[in-house]
Amino acid sequence: MTGTPRGPALALRSTLPERPPAPSAEAAGAPAIEIRDFSFRYAPKAPWAVDGVSFPVAPRAVTAIIGPSGCGKSTLLRSINRLNDLVPASGHTGEILVDGRSVYAKETDVVELRNRVGMVFQRPNPFPRSIYGNVAYGPAINGGVPRRDLPDLVAECLQRAALWDEVRDRLAEPAAGLSGGQQQRLCIARALANRPEVLLMDEPCSALDPIATARIEELIFELKRDYTIVIVTHNMQQAARVSDRTAFLEAGRLVEFAETRTLFTRPTQARTEAYITGRFG
Repeated sequence: MTGTPRGPALALRSTLPERPPAPSAEAAGAPAIEIRDFSFRYAPKAPWAVDGVSFPVAPRAVTAIIGPSGCGKSTLLRSINRLNDLVPASGHTGEILVDGRSVYAKETDVVELRNRVGMVFQRPNPFPRSIYGNVAYGPAINGGVPRRDLPDLVAECLQRAALWDEVRDRLAEPAAGLSGGQQQRLCIARALANRPEVLLMDEPCSALDPIATARIEELIFELKRDYTIVIVTHNMQQAARVSDRTAFLEAGRLVEFAETRTLFTRPTQARTEAYITGRFG
């Protein structure tokens, strides 16, 4: 699997935005998330869907996970906030640390973990409630926000999700009446209402048109000022546009992890070059 790419710069060089390089690992400080020799499988005798993966996730930055279908991208993402616990008979080895604490430790409160590590799924999944009710639902159920403060929190989260100006006069209307892109931004606002430290995004634009995709990508770029973001995407151009660092997985294993610009223009592994230039996957 190893080898040094040859020939001219990769074709995706032209898709990279002009922006300052991501800070070095040393400048970024302690990682927000550490994945340490982590493996996961869905049944005791099943093959490992994720196999011995290790890499750090820098705080207040976007880390992309890319790779061909079935390589374990979403499985790894869902392991960070233990959504895979919902799969009977699944198992894991290794560790995932969030702010230095193992998410699989016996003392970990899974509900609290999922509040701190929010999730945005591939397809928008608004609750069958009003626009306001979707955003207010988590804080109201958790009881962490007084009812009198909920309107201000809802407005703040909709503003942060770049949706407030479009729905401020429609808060009592059903969320199902929003467009697909608006619904996805509503789901982001709903996740933000729980005051997370980390946002996990599982192909959040795959069901959206190019205009809605551009809005979500702009939003991701804004949100990373305050949140650590991990995004799974099958779209190479999207990974190049929005992420600071990229992990490339194949068959459940980490092939390469590097700053995004480096990985897309000067990958160290031949398999990485083959994938991002479309020769397989």
